[in-house]
Amino acid sequence: MVDKRENPWIANLDREAGIRRCLIIHGDTCDLCYSEDTGDYRPVREVILQRLARKGFDRVVVWDPYGGITNVSDEVRQELMRRAVQAQGQSATQQGEAYDMGIPSRSPTPPSTGTAPVSMEDFLAIVHAHLVNPDRSTAAFVIDLSDYLFGNANALTEEERRRLLILTRAIVQAPLDLSDPVSLGRPSNLVVFLCRSLGGIPPSLYQGNPAVQQIQIPQPGRVERANFVSRHIDRFRFRTPLRPGTVDFEDFVDSLDGLTLMDLAQLIKLSRQCGEMPMTPEQLVNLYKYGERTSPWEELSREKLQGIEEALKRRVKGQDEAVRKVADVIIRAYTGLSGLQHSKKQKTPKGVLFFVGPTGVGKTELAKSLAEFLFGDEDACIRFDMSEYNHEHSDQRLIGAPPGYVGYEEGGQLTNAVRERPFSVLLFDEIEKAHVRILDKFLQILEDGRLTDGRGVTVHFSETVIIFTSNIGAAEVDPSLSPDEVRQQFIQKVRRHFVDVAGRPELLNRIGDNIVPFNFITGSDFLVQIARAKLEPLRERLREKYRIRDFVFADEEKALRALVERVDRSMGGRAVLNEMVKRIFDPLARFLFETASDPNQYADRVIKAYPIAGGPDFTFVLE
Repeated sequence: MVDKRENPWIANLDREAGIRRCLIIHGDTCDLCYSEDTGDYRPVREVILQRLARKGFDRVVVWDPYGGITNVSDEVRQELMRRAVQAQGQSATQQGEAYDMGIPSRSPTPPSTGTAPVSMEDFLAIVHAHLVNPDRSTAAFVIDLSDYLFGNANALTEEERRRLLILTRAIVQAPLDLSDPVSLGRPSNLVVFLCRSLGGIPPSLYQGNPAVQQIQIPQPGRVERANFVSRHIDRFRFRTPLRPGTVDFEDFVDSLDGLTLMDLAQLIKLSRQCGEMPMTPEQLVNLYKYGERTSPWEELSREKLQGIEEALKRRVKGQDEAVRKVADVIIRAYTGLSGLQHSKKQKTPKGVLFFVGPTGVGKTELAKSLAEFLFGDEDACIRFDMSEYNHEHSDQRLIGAPPGYVGYEEGGQLTNAVRERPFSVLLFDEIEKAHVRILDKFLQILEDGRLTDGRGVTVHFSETVIIFTSNIGAAEVDPSLSPDEVRQQFIQKVRRHFVDVAGRPELLNRIGDNIVPFNFITGSDFLVQIARAKLEPLRERLREKYRIRDFVFADEEKALRALVERVDRSMGGRAVLNEMVKRIFDPLARFLFETASDPNQYADRVIKAYPIAGGPDFTFVLE
């Protein structure tokens, strides 16, 4: 016996097929399903036909736009056509001209001995004849690929409206004899639509019609995935064989969340076609989902993580508490404890952080340095400026427009970015400027680790780190307070914003204790460290483009201190960079432009910066 939890929709099909006149079966109709009749996995369409035959239908007739009538013999097909012609003639005689509704009528094509596909109009005539004028035998008429029968429900063509009229009339006028105990114990003639999306069926066919029932086939749940893997466990080729009931087996089943049974069948083939060296289950799933055998998270080592704080501090100065908090989140993800506050089995993002503090203190810089540390590339930090999403319908830019709207085929900016680069740091800058409707999308991402775009494609965020940044409270918090008091005030401002202003306390709950306040940077020592760190990219650029061996100051410490004294300290580290551009980068660029008759003349030489009259302006000499 099949586990009742495995395919609950089959029980719905068995029940509803016996009492309704029309079923609309939609959802995961292109997948596989376990068949009790054959004891193996068959296409969903085939299993539906088997269940209808089991239910007691004398005939299960299938029609699709390509093949016409199938699943019956040619003799039965001819009989169906003759019955339709006869019923059409009787109906025309009985109704006469008084029943003319202005809709063009069409008699079915007389039966022939060939096997040419039966048109949609002829098939509808057959359905109408059997439902309105039933005989002793019962038939289930399955319309496969019914997504292609109708266009936009709000702009149906004349032909499509005629089809809808015939179907509705057949379903509504089908007789129900409550006086016959025999017929009450058997199913009546039935129409079944098979489609991937309910949107392919005009709502007027099923809304307010008790003779019509919808049955959704969901994506495989955990029980169905576990049963599939158990039945085919010996067909997977792994480095170490899996056995049901073990921790590795359960983890493998959990990693398959969101995949169909067809995906799992293709995973079996992939495991046997990936080369001589078998993979681990995690590597197999990564290769199938993301096209990469090895996850950057697997390449993290204890030794590398022990140096995470030092690596981040090389680019971010004066924010030791923030760096430590980021390190804690990454270590939690490395040890496999990330997301346990929600559910053991959920594939939530590897980490969620909320950076809050004044401008120019290193929030964006820390996100970029984390991306470089984890994934070896600063470009793995994908930034979204949330001030661009301050309108009510801006969420369509993130996840894509719904069907029928301009840009539907392109998908969403966020979902496309994660699909193309699943191993990344997602930076949502100035989140407080986004429309509150946008915040609802993050609820699903933080809770379930996935998001479905406008095209119906589900994107997983389980390999990402999500970082929000905000300046909430930066203009209200007093910089002269102690660091602990500054942190507490920033946290209070963030909580007040999400509870009182945005009205989204549930988002705050999902962020939890990961609000990371950044300190004000007012001390000269920190500003000098920032300026010194910004000199390294300059030196690297000069080496790459001009082969200059080094860029030095006559007195670097004195020069940088003179420079930071001119900085507006309320603007933090960004003001340091602005001052460096003004005092160093621009004069140096003009020096190179005026003296570079041949770039090779700088090879292996040194540019030295001398202060002008002891101030922050410099003159440059090639030594």
